[in-house]
Amino acid sequence: MPMFKLDNYLLRHAQVALTSLGELWRQPLSSTMTILVIGIALSLPAGLFVLLKNVEQLSGEWQQASRISVFLKAEVSDSHGQQLVDQLTNWPAINNIEFQSAAASLAEFRQLSGLGEVIDTLPHNPLPAVIIIEPAEQDISSHSHQDLLERLQQLAEVEQAQLDLQWLLRLQQLRQTGERGIAVLAALLSLSVLLVIGNTIRLAILNRQSEIKVIKLVGGTNTFVRRPFLYTGFWYGLIGGLIAWITVLIGLAIISGPINKLALLYESQFSLQWLAGQLLIFLPAAGILLGTGGAWLAVSRHLDAIEPS
Repeated sequence: MPMFKLDNYLLRHAQVALTSLGELWRQPLSSTMTILVIGIALSLPAGLFVLLKNVEQLSGEWQQASRISVFLKAEVSDSHGQQLVDQLTNWPAINNIEFQSAAASLAEFRQLSGLGEVIDTLPHNPLPAVIIIEPAEQDISSHSHQDLLERLQQLAEVEQAQLDLQWLLRLQQLRQTGERGIAVLAALLSLSVLLVIGNTIRLAILNRQSEIKVIKLVGGTNTFVRRPFLYTGFWYGLIGGLIAWITVLIGLAIISGPINKLALLYESQFSLQWLAGQLLIFLPAAGILLGTGGAWLAVSRHLDAIEPS
């Protein structure tokens, strides 16, 4: 007997769910407009989130290549510079160290710049010897990098110590700002989805006001009356979430080609991460939550005001 009641309960829910879906199908224009609004509202923060995750991945790859360039004073000889390298090798904050003499620096500049004839006219080598250091701590946002820079700068033989990827710190700050901006945008657009669905359900309640009064007159409970409207919000949210997922994938497909070509120009192995599987779960789930929540708020507000006279 309890199993029969459960089957009957599930059957009634399935019937109401299919009936609510049929109602959307019989109003294609208004339903499509509402679903598209929901899809676009959900796709905007989702697309920005995917791009931000790709920036985070790219900055992580650059971060692994962080190095500190220590420029020695012009009067420091190569032998003295090599002695300094031997001394710095024992520092625990340094993972790897490489010495580049002033002559090697000039040869590298000659090769990269293509200004060989101009360089030959110089009276002396203007480039200093350089010590290239790979810090033991790879996270450039940690205080250890700044402490190491300050210690190196205080050495008598050092003219200047510079973190090669100092600009990456600014990129990370911009990324954190972007995360907060996306969170604010997602909250505002989620509120707009709630309002859109709430207003749509409100109009549906007003259009079926006479039907609701009859149902209540014959003993129908608020739970019974509320159920089809909740399923309507469910379908709006689910289909809107799927539309948002498709929209994000189309947008990523449009920009993936130029991004991959740009990565090849810089000889990078970077490829755009779509996060399609995660979005396929998250966007419909978010749509269902917002759709059902908006419908619940609208029904709770207007249903009690409709009573048979």
